[in-house]
Amino acid sequence: MIIEWSLNGRPLKSEVSPFTRLLDYLRTDLKLLGAKEGCREGKCGACTIWINGEVANACLVLMGQMQGREVTTIEGINEKDKFTPLQESFLTCSALECGFCIPGMIMSGTRLLNEEQDPSRLEIRQALKGHLCACTGYQKILDAIEGVGLPPASEGSAKMRLRK
Repeated sequence: MIIEWSLNGRPLKSEVSPFTRLLDYLRTDLKLLGAKEGCREGKCGACTIWINGEVANACLVLMGQMQGREVTTIEGINEKDKFTPLQESFLTCSALECGFCIPGMIMSGTRLLNEEQDPSRLEIRQALKGHLCACTGYQKILDAIEGVGLPPASEGSAKMRLRK
């Protein structure tokens, strides 16, 4: 089956089985490795991408559903060789350990920040409810999303920076 769709702003024509999972096609055929294979059930958030601007789990979507759709992966959200403000904030707040879940959380966090420039802690928690992380304990991740656009914390100062 020929699927005409868009990936990270580029139109594509893909000859693929309609039953191929989007995650498998992205990782195996297109070599885009940002979305990870986690639970295969849409519960961990490691494969989070956007479809037509909405957060989705690539492990639950089939290529046959992609006709005419716009897909954005972690590879498509930033300019070449330049981090987004949220990615910078994740680094500043040390909000990553192994990094396995981080691309999905960045996708959900970016979507939230596109809708709400100054989200509450509760809104951030709601945006991340479909993500599992075994390494960070979530506190630094919440701090990173809350701290986007704030100046970096100075060395030795607390990582938690309050908005004024």
